[in-house]
Amino acid sequence: MAARRDTLGALAPAVDHFRKVTVSYWPGLFHCYDVPDLPPTNNALEQYFGSARYHERRASGRKGASPGLVVRGAVRVVAALATRDQRFDEVALRPSDLAAWRALRRQLAARQAARCAQRRFRRDPDAYLAALEEALFKLSLPA
Repeated sequence: MAARRDTLGALAPAVDHFRKVTVSYWPGLFHCYDVPDLPPTNNALEQYFGSARYHERRASGRKGASPGLVVRGAVRVVAALATRDQRFDEVALRPSDLAAWRALRRQLAARQAARCAQRRFRRDPDAYLAALEEALFKLSLPA
């Protein structure tokens, strides 16, 4: 815009204003120009998430989000979007960065454990809190 400002004629002040306003925005505001195949508007992105919600509801039979989507949503949505346009064979699905894959698996396992702990608490809060106190006392007492 700055390079072609002189050729814009009456639109030059609008370009100046646009550049002045957007210079204060944070870096990476316009990811759609840096990342290939990223939709340029929120509406297009919302279509992807809406499609993922629709298919999750169809597969699970639930009206709301399933607990699995809460725990593994980041992986499921990316997988749903990636498989929308192309098919993958077993070679392409093999993790290229094993350390990153293991870190993701640990993160998912931690979320799953937190969800299980919530379920145990809701089922029997007194027993859950007693088990926590017992574990805390074992940690604080000298061996």
